[in-house]
Amino acid sequence: MATILIVEDEVSINELIKRNLQSVGHTCISVFDGRAAIHELAQQEVDLVLLDIMLPEIDGYEVFQQIQGIPTIFLTARSNLSDKVKGLTLGADDYLVKPFEMLELLARVDAVLRRTKKESKNFKLDGIKIDFESRQVFLNEHPVECTPKEFDLLEVLVNNRNIALSRDRLLELAWGYDYVGDTRTVDVHIQKLRKKLDMESRIKTVYKMGYRLEV
Repeated sequence: MATILIVEDEVSINELIKRNLQSVGHTCISVFDGRAAIHELAQQEVDLVLLDIMLPEIDGYEVFQQIQGIPTIFLTARSNLSDKVKGLTLGADDYLVKPFEMLELLARVDAVLRRTKKESKNFKLDGIKIDFESRQVFLNEHPVECTPKEFDLLEVLVNNRNIALSRDRLLELAWGYDYVGDTRTVDVHIQKLRKKLDMESRIKTVYKMGYRLEV
């Protein structure tokens, strides 16, 4: 997983972001002003920076200009178009307006890491190995045949591991927003994944909601 620097001066928001990122396996470093961010980045390499714009000492735009080359997502309360355009024009990888849902943040983090090739292309758990690039799945070194949608659903569960996802949310992420069908298709695919990959104890049913991959 990735090492992520969180630059957010509101302690409660910083801590909430940190907990959610750590829950899916990322390593997080928290700082609370622009000067501390620049100092931290001079000391060690990170894979991604989550950067608030309105910061004490040095604002996010100036911080970003000093750390060019590191993938960055701006986090800001500024929702007008000119601010968003400025952030993206400077070269930021994404721009997220507060307040935001943690699932959306996790999805955007995952997308940026994939684009910048910092995210691991493989995932291992128990005897399971998933190669995201070739879309191959192995159990105890033996290949397991998964349909395209089974693989998509498995990838969504892995990317959101330890997070409870509703059936509707799983449909959106794995099938797409334009999917027209019954949420029972999620149940069918979950059962197939459990059986094929011996994941009965890993893919948990969340009562009256959906499912969670426990890692």
